[in-house]
Amino acid sequence: MSVQQPAWNVPTRQIDEPVLKVYNSLTKTKTEFVPRNGHLVKWYNCGPTVYDASHMGHARNYVTQDILRRIVSDYFGYDVHFVTNITDIDDKIILRARQNHLFETFRTQTTSLTPDLLAKVQDAWQSHVLDKVSKGLPESIKPTADSLHILWPQIEAVRGDSVQKAECLKRDEKFEMNLGTAIRTASALLTARRGQGDRESALILLDESRDIIAASLDKELKDTVSDPSIFRALAAYWEEQFFRDMDRLRIRRPDTLTRVTEYVPEIVEFVKRIMDNGYAYEHEGNVYFDTVVFDSSENHTYAKLEPWSKGNRELLSEGEGALSITGGKRSASDFALWKASKTGEPSWPSPWGPGRPGWHIECSVMASAVLGDNMDIHSGGIDLAFPHHDNEMAQSEAYHDCGAWVNYFIHTGHLHIEGLKMSKSLKNFITIDDILQKFTPRQLRLAFLSQSWNAKVDFSDSLMTGEVKTIETTFNNFFVTVKALLLGNEGKSDGYHHYEEPERELMNGLNESKLAFRSALCDSFNTPEALKILRDLVSRTNVYINTRGKSLNVALVEQSATWVGNMLRMFGLGEGEKLELGWGQETTTDANAANHEEFLLPYLRALSSFRDGVRQLAIAKGGDSLKEILKLCDRLRDEDLVPLGVALDDQEDGKALVKLVPPSELIKARDEKRQKLEAQATRKAVLAQAVEEKRLAKLDKGRTPPEELFKPPNVPEGTYSQWNEQGIPTADGEGGKLSKNQEKKLVKQWIDQKKFHEEFLAWQQQQQ
Repeated sequence: MSVQQPAWNVPTRQIDEPVLKVYNSLTKTKTEFVPRNGHLVKWYNCGPTVYDASHMGHARNYVTQDILRRIVSDYFGYDVHFVTNITDIDDKIILRARQNHLFETFRTQTTSLTPDLLAKVQDAWQSHVLDKVSKGLPESIKPTADSLHILWPQIEAVRGDSVQKAECLKRDEKFEMNLGTAIRTASALLTARRGQGDRESALILLDESRDIIAASLDKELKDTVSDPSIFRALAAYWEEQFFRDMDRLRIRRPDTLTRVTEYVPEIVEFVKRIMDNGYAYEHEGNVYFDTVVFDSSENHTYAKLEPWSKGNRELLSEGEGALSITGGKRSASDFALWKASKTGEPSWPSPWGPGRPGWHIECSVMASAVLGDNMDIHSGGIDLAFPHHDNEMAQSEAYHDCGAWVNYFIHTGHLHIEGLKMSKSLKNFITIDDILQKFTPRQLRLAFLSQSWNAKVDFSDSLMTGEVKTIETTFNNFFVTVKALLLGNEGKSDGYHHYEEPERELMNGLNESKLAFRSALCDSFNTPEALKILRDLVSRTNVYINTRGKSLNVALVEQSATWVGNMLRMFGLGEGEKLELGWGQETTTDANAANHEEFLLPYLRALSSFRDGVRQLAIAKGGDSLKEILKLCDRLRDEDLVPLGVALDDQEDGKALVKLVPPSELIKARDEKRQKLEAQATRKAVLAQAVEEKRLAKLDKGRTPPEELFKPPNVPEGTYSQWNEQGIPTADGEGGKLSKNQEKKLVKQWIDQKKFHEEFLAWQQQQQ
């Protein structure tokens, strides 16, 4: 009989693996993430409409989407095909390009400040106030052409009345922007009428009233703009600037980038099939999607994301664009698939005549062309949910004749700056270029990581200089300390295994942190909780480092720091080209920067070792001369090495940890410490001075002998008329006997003065 192996049993799982769930806008709940094709995730993300500078709203959306993309691909290990579009033809682009062209042409042709120019600006200003500013004004000061000059002072005063302005903003959210433009132009007109008639004065007037003049010129001359390169040039310029900003924010480029102007033939064919399927109709060269027919069909539902917004005319109008013609629609909720181009607008050939794509159709066509009839994830800002994303789904499902074009819709939350919603259309936005003058890309990413991806973000200076700065400093200090420990560790056995109960606790803590971290990310990418878990592990490891002394297990500390650094890099927080422990630092352009540590550390360790010996000798021997040696050691640490980016962290065993830190950080920390010490010294000096002044005042008061205290000139003449042998009054100025209460008070004062006088005499004797 042959020898056989004993039976083996499948292990019983003690802890279940957490399952990834994602907050899905299609269900408004966290649902299990199930890709259709194994580990392949097809993901489409709405890109920008490129007509102006990228702003903090873009940063919020695209940095957050980049974080989620990295989690899905780099942490969970899915094969992500990430597609992003560029909207390079749109009503906003057409208007901006056309107005820029007409304004610059008019400005170039202006040679002097003439009465005609003043009249033109005045008329444009009047139209702006009547058409735009009036929307938010109360009926009591809503002007007409005849009453505007009378009511203007009251209208202008609204800007400084917070209560009245708030009411105006309820009527029209663009009121403050429009009023500000009107006030600026009115001021420029007043200055121009008082000034010279030269070209410089004319150009100043035009520049100050640019928005108003550009809109007026467009209304008058839009039909004269026919060169399509005008529109392409604007979009191409801002697309380049957009990706420049995204690169600075360390946002990964998409796997596939699509542009609307490159897909116009496909858009035409897409619209034709929707019409053939019975879900669209044509009117005077415009093609509209029939939402009523679609919604009433057996397998389709319109507005899956926000069915309650179907009748929201304001959102529907915004979705159609400022240049759209709404005539010919069968229903108010119908939307344009194809727009007949008017003069002054770019156009492409189609079966319905020259025209251009509607806004919503572009994403449907480009996403379908690249990803097919279904995608796992579609993402974008929450402001796009209705009508844009709802319209995308409707027209795509009408084209593919399917019930679900998107499986998971994820929307990033709004960005508020100091409590106010930011909007490019309201011109209250902060550009990415501006924000990067104040904060680093890493700090911005930390700010977004510290708040839920689908919640409203309140961005403020206090957030950045408080919580975010604290988080960054915590990780920086941790990695510097661990690096110093590793550099000081020779790696030789000392005959001790260094794995006792504290090491087991730290190792268990590391494993628990890894599981909790995965659970947090499985909980719909809960990055605030994940970040907290990393910080807690850092705190736990720091406690271990500070309490183990010579028994420290450096390899275990390195494991903890390596995992924390890897997770931070996974979030996109890594800097520098060189892969190192931690999250890295920006490197200089110096060719030898990569070898900075390797080159310097042998010398620094030798210098530090010499200093350690000198310090220990000085501490052991004592004496004034040895105090001077200690001062020199402190000077080397605090003065000489700081500008070189070297920090010496003195330890209890007498050996300093050598840390390489950016000089600017060390200098800032040193200066802040000095300022704190100087402030403490100043407070101490002020307190000492107050105590001394109080003491001197007390001594000065003690100059008077108690026997003379109640006699002139120490009291007014006639206050008292009789005194006892100690000089305490027994009768008032008129000879009346003092009350017992008065006598009691005077005796107490006499006793106090006797004490003050004795102290004064003692001080006087010391001075002699």
